Amino acid sequence: MLAPAPRTSLADTAAPHPILEELLIDTEANRQPPPRPTPPATRGRAVLLALSVVLIAFNLRPVFSSLSVTLPEIMAGSGLSPTGASLLTTLPVLCLGLFAPLAPWLGRRLGLERALLGCMALIVLGTLARGSGSVALLFLASAIAGIGIAINNVLVTVLIKRDFPRRAALVMGLYTMAVCGGAAAAAGMTVPLEQALGGGWTRALALWAVPAAIVTLLWAPQALPIRPRASESGMTVPGLWRDPLAWQVMLFMGLQSSLAYIVMGWLAPMLRERGMGAAAAGYVLSLCVMTQVVACLVAPLIAVRCRNQVGIAVAVALLAVAALLACLLAPLAGVWVWAALLGIALGGAFALALTLIVLRSPDAHVAAQLSGMAQGGGYLLAACGPLLVGLLRGWTGSFHASAYLIVLIGAVLVASALGAGRARYVRAVAVPR
Repeated sequence: MLAPAPRTSLADTAAPHPILEELLIDTEANRQPPPRPTPPATRGRAVLLALSVVLIAFNLRPVFSSLSVTLPEIMAGSGLSPTGASLLTTLPVLCLGLFAPLAPWLGRRLGLERALLGCMALIVLGTLARGSGSVALLFLASAIAGIGIAINNVLVTVLIKRDFPRRAALVMGLYTMAVCGGAAAAAGMTVPLEQALGGGWTRALALWAVPAAIVTLLWAPQALPIRPRASESGMTVPGLWRDPLAWQVMLFMGLQSSLAYIVMGWLAPMLRERGMGAAAAGYVLSLCVMTQVVACLVAPLIAVRCRNQVGIAVAVALLAVAALLACLLAPLAGVWVWAALLGIALGGAFALALTLIVLRSPDAHVAAQLSGMAQGGGYLLAACGPLLVGLLRGWTGSFHASAYLIVLIGAVLVASALGAGRARYVRAVAVPR
């Protein structure tokens, strides 16, 4: 019987940034070893593929932020209750946790390219159907789009690692920026488009199917000719779910995501309840999302150079909670500053959560399994945040009670940061199946 790996100190062996770039592994690796690199055959195809990745990434978040800024109109026009609104904002986030584990199987079954194409079609269908005006179909359509987003979240990263082995860091950076850019664009442009084009919230939501459809048409001729590539898994990592450090990493991932999706789903309605106009509230949310880009790029560079990550993890957690409470309770005159600080904190926390998966893992196989645990379980936990905010709003008649929930999430987030930030490895080790 193999003995558990010791909790080795990383104080003198912090991973350099190039290693971090290679080991940020998503759940696809849970079921299969890293595929043999297959760089694009020509420079032109490489550019087209990178452009396609960026455009796919742009369409992975408008479903969330476009709903947020139009939620008061949806409730007023459809009679949707606060509880129903809470469930509606939570549903796509819940899909991220529930359906991401299907991505490895689907990628093997159809091939990465065809699986991405099918999920883009789901995003188009779901986004377009949200404009029907039917509340029942709005829920169903949000779930359909959420399933496509959940699977593509995983598969896009796998494709980058496979087809851009020497440019993975660059393309991943462009991918992250595009994800934030799509969320920011939907937050800032949905209400102005609604006012300019007319048609109310139904047309405003359905309009975001247009960029998704364009990308699907661009991707189809690249994806359809490519057949699946067979691969088999040879390693497993038993005991990971019994490891306290792995749970601390998962809690940090899930709770920072919970704060992020509270912001994505409810920051604009919070500001509108306080008297801010619909367009202005959307711009504030857009600013918050855009500032996450810089932090996403900088935080890993800082984290891997530290003897441990406790300090930076606690700092981003406290800043996120303080800035979100300020947006909720402080005078509106300073909301733009608080929104920018909130974006920096959330972007740093998300990038750090991915970094901790790598730094707490002794090898790539364990990192893959820990990534699946942290992302799958973490997103399920994250879904509770926006759900509870909506329920509290319905029960109390205002968002002020959410301040207590935010403080509670922040307290547990700090506690998980104190554990997950320590310079140790998880005890689990990879063994052949």
